[in-house]
Amino acid sequence: MTAADAARAAAILAGLGGVSNIEEIDPCTTRLRSLVKDPSLVDVAALRAAGAFGVMTTGRVVQVVVGPQVDTIASDLADLM
Repeated sequence: MTAADAARAAAILAGLGGVSNIEEIDPCTTRLRSLVKDPSLVDVAALRAAGAFGVMTTGRVVQVVVGPQVDTIASDLADLM
């Protein structure tokens, strides 16, 4: 993982409310699909600043659109968690 990849993964992790707020996270085509404990801790502006093209929240499910590099980002997130 490069320093830039680590920084992007850390920013996404923070935007999702931190490690303690995430119950699970999986890559899905071009999105990171995550189940969070408290959706109010999700910072959409921070996720967009981290490079997300969009963020959709339905209840506790948060989908972060990151594009075709989703598998790499998911792997980087797993390393941080």
